[in-house]
Amino acid sequence: MERRDVEIFLTLAEELHFSRTAARLHVSQARVSQTVKHLERRIGAPLFERTSRRVALTPIGRRLRDDIGPAHQRIVEAVERAIAAGRGTGLLRLGFEAPALADLIPDVLARYRAGHPGSEVRIREAPFADPFALLRDDEADVLVTLFPVGEPDLTAGPVVYREPMVLAVADTHPFTRQSRVTVEDLARDTVFRAAFWRDTTPSGLPIARGRALTTFQELMTVIANGEGVCPLGAHAAGYFARPKIAFLPLEGAPHLEWGMVWRTAGETGRVREFAAAAR
Repeated sequence: MERRDVEIFLTLAEELHFSRTAARLHVSQARVSQTVKHLERRIGAPLFERTSRRVALTPIGRRLRDDIGPAHQRIVEAVERAIAAGRGTGLLRLGFEAPALADLIPDVLARYRAGHPGSEVRIREAPFADPFALLRDDEADVLVTLFPVGEPDLTAGPVVYREPMVLAVADTHPFTRQSRVTVEDLARDTVFRAAFWRDTTPSGLPIARGRALTTFQELMTVIANGEGVCPLGAHAAGYFARPKIAFLPLEGAPHLEWGMVWRTAGETGRVREFAAAAR
């Protein structure tokens, strides 16, 4: 069996769906069907039961999956280890939507490095407007980003950091004179979208959305100029303090969760090991 045939068979045995298998492996559905037919002719027995409504493994198909699955996984991991050794180091490219989080999860980085002496972790800041671009352009292996993530081509891993929310406002804003600021108050100003968004307040009042911005520094500038307000993670108060901006506790807002995400098709042993360190 060719390696690609093995990959197609094992992926179909997991997905039990021809189109999902094709999409996951970036091949045509016809290629998946042809590979299965070729394997069944070679083995001399059906590997899958196929109807218009379902796909299921036959007993022979299950036995084949159980026999070759672990061996295939060992081959994949062996090749990954060889590639890492050939580079002289196990390079992990780690992107952060909020760069300050690299300082806030030192235990995760320390655990990974302790288990991989000689490894290199290269950290990059993700674009503010499209943080997933680093993954899709193959410029990062893992991205730490805001959860939840519902991208079909990405796998969401463990949560690595939780924090309350604050509201960034101009230091002359009327909110700074209130004893408390709640999510209901968001209806009283233009709100830029960053860490949190909802279209209405809990009581149903509409929230006006600010214009799209391309960088975090641009966001800080428009807030300082009084063009609107923005909910952010509480770490922003320490890492992005500036004279013309106040960070106020935002009552009634959920805690933010930052977690690991990677391309499903680009998952490697190093990615899984880093996720294990985070867990």
